Amino acid sequence: MSDTDHLATMSATQAAAAIRARKVTSKDLVNACLRRISERDDAVQAWAHLDPDYAIAQAERADAAVLANEPLGALHGVPVGVKDVIDTQDYPTENGTPVFTGRRPEVDAAVVAALRAAGAVILGKTVTTELAFFGPGKTRNPHDPERTPGGSSSGSAAAVADQQIPLALGTQTAGSLLRPASYCGCIGFKPTFGLVPREGVLAQSAPLDTIGGYARTIADLALLIDVLSGDTRQPLSTAVAGASEAGQPRFAFVRTAAWPQGDAAMQKEIAAFATRIGATEVELPESFARGIKAQQAVQFRDIARNYGPILDANPDVMSAKLAEVIAQGRSVSDAQYDDALAQRDPLNSEFEALFRAYDAVLTPAAAGIAPNGLGATGSPAFNALWTFLGVPAISLPLLQVDGLPLGVQVVAQRGRDSELMHLSQAILSAGGA
Repeated sequence: MSDTDHLATMSATQAAAAIRARKVTSKDLVNACLRRISERDDAVQAWAHLDPDYAIAQAERADAAVLANEPLGALHGVPVGVKDVIDTQDYPTENGTPVFTGRRPEVDAAVVAALRAAGAVILGKTVTTELAFFGPGKTRNPHDPERTPGGSSSGSAAAVADQQIPLALGTQTAGSLLRPASYCGCIGFKPTFGLVPREGVLAQSAPLDTIGGYARTIADLALLIDVLSGDTRQPLSTAVAGASEAGQPRFAFVRTAAWPQGDAAMQKEIAAFATRIGATEVELPESFARGIKAQQAVQFRDIARNYGPILDANPDVMSAKLAEVIAQGRSVSDAQYDDALAQRDPLNSEFEALFRAYDAVLTPAAAGIAPNGLGATGSPAFNALWTFLGVPAISLPLLQVDGLPLGVQVVAQRGRDSELMHLSQAILSAGGA
């Protein structure tokens, strides 16, 4: 084992500080991550495109900037993984389908440009499911290679959970960030809709698509979203400081209409956790059950619009499941689509009323632990409502069933990302108890 292999376990915040203080080099950090990937890639297979020489060259440039006393960004020298639906000028972006094999974007996505401006090393592209939907990629769960890592941000979640990289980008249109976080045992964050720019990212559903990320600490996620959003007025990273001294938060435990889809072990663990943390069970009005259906109507109709032409031009390449969803989406009328979208603002008004009495909502992050088998990626039933509402949500790796991770989802109001980070850090600082 190399003397620097332990660097792969560093948080992004620690690594950035150490590089800035000249205690660690970016090259050593990147090499440590590459060695970890080499050791684990046969089992996990999180990467779609990886160029070690190019990654090391980026790190060497970062180290030269430190020695030259140049201005350093918030993620200077820190390696980051980028989901393969997010455009990168220097790596292919193939969207998890043979239709786009070899596709080379001419410009970086806005979030990749932001990462580079912050000094990050783009280590490589992580595996996504087919067009960021249900068709599985090659990635396996790092805790059990016979189980799914979830989707669609499968490679990003697995790579961070397996200590192959400290940070990675993901996207969510239903449950593509939070479900893999729960299955793989890392922290996954979906910010308020629109907080992070989406230019240069595969479009699935404009009213729903959201860019977020994975990390092993709240501080790292806050730093990542600060960089991606470019919002220096109210940085999320400041909300994490002092969270352990926060007063007793008031949590509402919400099962949602998806509850019957959860397995018995998940239901038992999440209910017990809610009791331990002093949450009050709250039943949402029936209108929220209709919101889950509205999310699907919007997503499927937009998939038909955006992916239908790809299917028509490549009928033998697209999976049967996605072809089926495109057919379903084509049956959603303009009036049905508009009616579904029209439900969002009234539901948010109802949801915001909940926060007169509570600080955040606790709810399951997934129907259970990662299912056995690699032919499917699990259900987004416990995430879709929050995506539809555009509210910030986070999956915290607080529970286990049969030795496998199970996330707790914490949800806040739109625009209250800072408060959600603060509360999440307080929960983790208290050991989830």
